[in-house]
Amino acid sequence: MRRDFGKVAVLMGGDSAEREISLKSGSAVLKALQHQGVDAHKVDAGSDLLQQLKQGHFDRAFIMLHGRGGEDGVVQGALEQIGMPYTGSGILGSSLGMDKYRCKLLWSGCQLPTPSFVVMRCEADVILADELGYPQMIKPAHEGSSIGMSRVLQQDELKQAWQVASQYDDLVLAETYIDGPEYTIAIIGDEALPVIRLETPNEFYDYEAKYQSNSTQYHSPCGLSSEKESAIQQLALQAFQVSGAKGWGRVDLMLDSCETPWLIEVNTVPGMTGHSLVPMAAKAAGISFDQLVLKILATSMEEQ
Repeated sequence: MRRDFGKVAVLMGGDSAEREISLKSGSAVLKALQHQGVDAHKVDAGSDLLQQLKQGHFDRAFIMLHGRGGEDGVVQGALEQIGMPYTGSGILGSSLGMDKYRCKLLWSGCQLPTPSFVVMRCEADVILADELGYPQMIKPAHEGSSIGMSRVLQQDELKQAWQVASQYDDLVLAETYIDGPEYTIAIIGDEALPVIRLETPNEFYDYEAKYQSNSTQYHSPCGLSSEKESAIQQLALQAFQVSGAKGWGRVDLMLDSCETPWLIEVNTVPGMTGHSLVPMAAKAAGISFDQLVLKILATSMEEQ
């Protein structure tokens, strides 16, 4: 028997750089919930969010906000202040997942494999990235969807890459580029779903490859041996749990030429669009999109 979730607010939109994707994800989730008879409603999360939730007499929130303000612990803290249950990770797991720099510090401290990195807080710090060698990735520390990211092949490209990333964040990360295939592992509860291998003709799995391109390929089965896939799933689960994340999410990693895995990032509110990876992994595990959104909504019944 399906649980009675009461009146559900599907939080989407917001004002982050990922607003457009959030609206698409939220709309897909809303449609699936309503299709299954859940009393779910769209809430575009603006500055009056708490007022909207109180006036709407909602019982719980399904968070589909990507990026800052929705995926970084801010909205989670606000919802806890008014005592409203919500889906996914709590304040700590959300904030660490959104902060690539501190998440990598945590993983390194726990001796989990993640590429070497340097932090750039101002233009004068750009020269520090040179010590990593080339190629390398330059990225904002607090953005998702590959926004503001660049692959740098030589020193004279560093400044421009920093300028692009610094438009989105005061903290910019330079990271050793792992030249190998990229994999993603969706997590629901304490279960890692089948691994997906990503393949794109672009320089890397950027915004265009994620959301706009029809040439990006998603491989599941991922092509690894069952033993290797299982090892990657366990590493992803460990990285997810160590970061304080819970409920559902996604861990991205890459394999180098020796098939050594390197953790790239954790996503605590991954996309749920037609191009999104969690629904693909769920389908590979025999879980329909409708079933998936109910499983995620059920995480709001757990203690944060």
